[in-house]
Amino acid sequence: MSDSHGEAAPGVDTAAVRERLDEAREDAAAQIAALGRDIDAIVAANALAAVDDEHDPEGSSTAFERAHTAALLDQARQRLAALDDALERLGQGAYGRCEGCGEPIPPERLAILPAAALCTRCAQARGR
Repeated sequence: MSDSHGEAAPGVDTAAVRERLDEAREDAAAQIAALGRDIDAIVAANALAAVDDEHDPEGSSTAFERAHTAALLDQARQRLAALDDALERLGQGAYGRCEGCGEPIPPERLAILPAAALCTRCAQARGR
């Protein structure tokens, strides 16, 4: 590991990064709220339908829809947590540095994945 874990990567525009992370965080929070409403609607609609899923031709599609929406909700929550972690790293001055090796994360990677905590090499090594 490098000794540079406590400092941001060179060239990090803190204000611009904070704005981008805050915007992405708002998007993720809105997505979580919308997916939560979708799950509530699926559950409510299912409560009005036949209770016997085994013989209900819509039962399997309703179960799939609920599971799919729940998976999307879980992904959105993970994204929100990653964005919160990125904001914390930004506040600590460590944003843009790989948590694995301490080297700067390439700006191109951060442009695509602003919450990235690992450089491409370390992410691949961890199987992500």
